[in-house]
Amino acid sequence: MPRKEPNPIDIHVGSRVRMRRMLVSMSQEKLGEQLGLTFQQVQKYEKGANRIGASRLFQISQILTVPVDFFFDGLQPEDVPGHPGFADSNNSHFELDILSTSEGIQLNSAFFSIKDATVRKKMLELLKALGAAEGADANKEAAAPSKTVTAAE
Repeated sequence: MPRKEPNPIDIHVGSRVRMRRMLVSMSQEKLGEQLGLTFQQVQKYEKGANRIGASRLFQISQILTVPVDFFFDGLQPEDVPGHPGFADSNNSHFELDILSTSEGIQLNSAFFSIKDATVRKKMLELLKALGAAEGADANKEAAAPSKTVTAAE
């Protein structure tokens, strides 16, 4: 029997739970303890493999000190499969927000730990310049004609 794909809404809500849990530096085990669950169950919630019920989502919001609607932030009607009026929309899985990744959370925390606003602004300019340079390098590679190496060379 083929395994059923998680619902994109459950994936989104789970990723927001994970993001918030990591932002407050809480382990899956600690969240599980406060919910009366195993860390494996928390893991399944965060991956969207198991749906989070309304009462459980409210409980999680209380533990992570955010309003319930926090978990739905960024959810767009066109992202919901079978949403009325959006039959022609792309039903692909959500692209996870960079802030919900471990690297994104670390980057965000490190950035906002810089107290000097001028230094933060300079760091942002540096990151933008690095991104632009990388994009320019990729464009040059794509535009450059490929060279064929022969045995004589």
